[in-house]
Amino acid sequence: MDNNTTLEHKKSAEYFLPVLPLKNLITIPKSIIPVVVGRDISIKAVDYALTANKELFVTAQRSTDIENPTVEDLFHVGTRSSILQVERMQNGTMRLLVEGISRAEIVQVVRTDEFFGVMACDLISTPLPESSQNIALWRSLVSLFKEYVSLNPKLSTDVLSLFRGLEDLDYLADTVAVQMQLDFDERREILELVDIKKRAHKLILLLKAEIEILKAEKSIRKRVQNQVEKHQKDYYLNEQLRAIQRELGREDYQQEISDLRAKAKKVKLSKDATDKVEAELKRLEQMQPTSPEATVSRNYVEWIISLPWNKVTKDKVTMKQAEDLLNNSHAGMKKPKERIIEFLAARKFAGEVLSKAPIVCLVGPPGVGKTSLALSIAKSLGREMVRISLGGMRDEAEIRGHRRTYIGAMPGKIVQAMRKAGVSNPVIVLDEIDKMAMDFRGDPASALLEVLDPEQNKDFADYFLEVGYDLSKVMFIATANIVDNIPYPLLDRMDLITLSGYTENEKVDIAKTFLLPKQLKEHALGKEQIILSENLLRKIIDEYTKEAGVRSLERILAKLMRKSIQMLLAKSTLKKVEITEELVEKWFGVPPFKRDDRKHDEAVGLVTGLAWTEVGGDTLDIEVAILKGKGALTLTGQLGEVMQESAQAAMSYIRSREKTLGLKEGFYSDIDAHMHMPEGGIPKDGPSAGIAITTALVSALTKIPVRGDIAMTGEVTLQGRVLAIGGLKEKLLAAIRLGIKTALVPKQNAKDVKEFEAELEGKIKIIFVENMDEVLKAALVRSPFDGHTGKKAAAKSSKKAVKKPSAAKIKKTSTKKKK
Repeated sequence: MDNNTTLEHKKSAEYFLPVLPLKNLITIPKSIIPVVVGRDISIKAVDYALTANKELFVTAQRSTDIENPTVEDLFHVGTRSSILQVERMQNGTMRLLVEGISRAEIVQVVRTDEFFGVMACDLISTPLPESSQNIALWRSLVSLFKEYVSLNPKLSTDVLSLFRGLEDLDYLADTVAVQMQLDFDERREILELVDIKKRAHKLILLLKAEIEILKAEKSIRKRVQNQVEKHQKDYYLNEQLRAIQRELGREDYQQEISDLRAKAKKVKLSKDATDKVEAELKRLEQMQPTSPEATVSRNYVEWIISLPWNKVTKDKVTMKQAEDLLNNSHAGMKKPKERIIEFLAARKFAGEVLSKAPIVCLVGPPGVGKTSLALSIAKSLGREMVRISLGGMRDEAEIRGHRRTYIGAMPGKIVQAMRKAGVSNPVIVLDEIDKMAMDFRGDPASALLEVLDPEQNKDFADYFLEVGYDLSKVMFIATANIVDNIPYPLLDRMDLITLSGYTENEKVDIAKTFLLPKQLKEHALGKEQIILSENLLRKIIDEYTKEAGVRSLERILAKLMRKSIQMLLAKSTLKKVEITEELVEKWFGVPPFKRDDRKHDEAVGLVTGLAWTEVGGDTLDIEVAILKGKGALTLTGQLGEVMQESAQAAMSYIRSREKTLGLKEGFYSDIDAHMHMPEGGIPKDGPSAGIAITTALVSALTKIPVRGDIAMTGEVTLQGRVLAIGGLKEKLLAAIRLGIKTALVPKQNAKDVKEFEAELEGKIKIIFVENMDEVLKAALVRSPFDGHTGKKAAAKSSKKAVKKPSAAKIKKTSTKKKK
């Protein structure tokens, strides 16, 4: 026998392993445990093991308070363990699944820079010889473990079949230790007992104590069972009482349950729903009809059987009929109509194979007809439509419903809408999806992620129903004023269709075709009783409304009807009312939006910019005054950070081109520039005012006036390049409303203009620009480069702008304008 061998155990050859120190955790051979690794030395030890043989020396710390232990802080007896599984978490930690292989002992510490390394050896238990004493020890341990397994419902008796005889005593002892609920010190003691006989004696003592505890628990459970049997007896007596009540004709509760069961069979529920309803009906049969639980269960069953599970509306409308219906109900809106016709064509071609309905989001200013278009879409498809208003919604339960444990619980609005529709393939309009909010009650926008995902909504989970409900056949149409308020994961699930504001001709057409006939019908007036000329209608649109949609126009027409009725009632001989300009001014007062109100003549340091807002386009004056000073740039008008940066970039561009622009060297050192944007109560932001700001500054510095009939939009860079912007159609329509004749637009937006050029009706001249040299030559009454020696520099700066468009947009809410 050599130095590595004793009577109790033998030691294997030495090997090198990285150390994984644990707190309050002991691994025993034959055990598989999960471990979360977060310390740097532990992570590096695991990484080293993964590159080697996936083995670690796992041991426990003597104290849990030590975050950076040394070898002296660890128990020298541990477990040679193998890594079965590794999962790296987002916070940098690792989750391991570790299996103990053999007891091991530290022989020598090996210093490394990144982790603990040790030379260790296995502690191999010496098998016991076959003797009467050892066999008795084996039988005692097996007998106690069988009794322990029979008393512990968490353990399976299959584990007992793994042990055959005395030769398995080592395996049996470790298995018993793994299955028992031992504390830290007890597990460590078992680990350090390499001698099989001592380990078995220790486990016998621990098993006896644990068996006594389990017997006490069993006794307690028996007393509880006796109490349950008493409740069952009470139930039997209550059933007899209920039978007597039925004989007396007071209540036919059982018949009501039978009716519910028959209705459930007719509905053809899904398998999960059928099982759930049957379970609830069986519970109802055992409840008193007057108990609160019976009311909850009955309400739950009624909700499930009232939903449309397999009832669908067939798409009977032809493509031609759908196209005619859409064109007759809404003017313009080419893209939304095309999208619906595409779906109809695909459905006609693919039939029921195309099971997923499209999910569309209509985005546009208020009053352009988003909600009414959704209704027309439902009619064009021949489907039922339900509208859900999401504006101001804060509670996730509004979408997913309440759990039945709450008093007054009910399903969410989605399931309620399905019940109201009565079919499983309606059109559901999610109105004002950008107006949702979130608070401590949850985030309804996140709950909508499942609703609007075709891959998930076929098994939508409502908290009240507790069974999956198929929403994949539903066509969802969301409406929004601005997409920036919609979370990106939600926006990514929808086909985005933008509805721009209407041109003047479109508004006139809508008023004559839709709004005026509607108001005449609502006020019981005939066409011959009200005479309104097209010229006067255009004047009302131009001077009494300022909107992208037609909502204000409809209110004005409604007031015209009421005023006309007053005149008809005041004079019984009057048969018709001819509305004139004088009557309009008498009824509505002075026009609030005359085109000349914001037009101006040629002026130094005054530029008309174009703005995009969520209620349509708008114009905004930019004023610059040059004062004596020390080079300060003052910005007023409640400008946002992006717009302030645009002003600073514009000044830097001018300073870099001072010679080309005919300015003296260092001109900025003895002057102050003050830039102001009127309507200071409205916040403004965005990068697309860049070229307008630069033009205003150049005009003020060079004393060259800016043309009064020109407006502009575009982002500017330090090198004078003009970059693309968004919301161009709305901006150009705003310029037309103001009477602007010429607009300067980034050349990168030329492709966007082609899409709606026909809608501008040739009322505005568009000049595409690539750099500030072109902008200044077109906007100022004379070129600032004439007569100066900077022509080469000017030509050099006229580099071709990059083709990648700017993603920035200019925004405006009812209380916030962005430039």
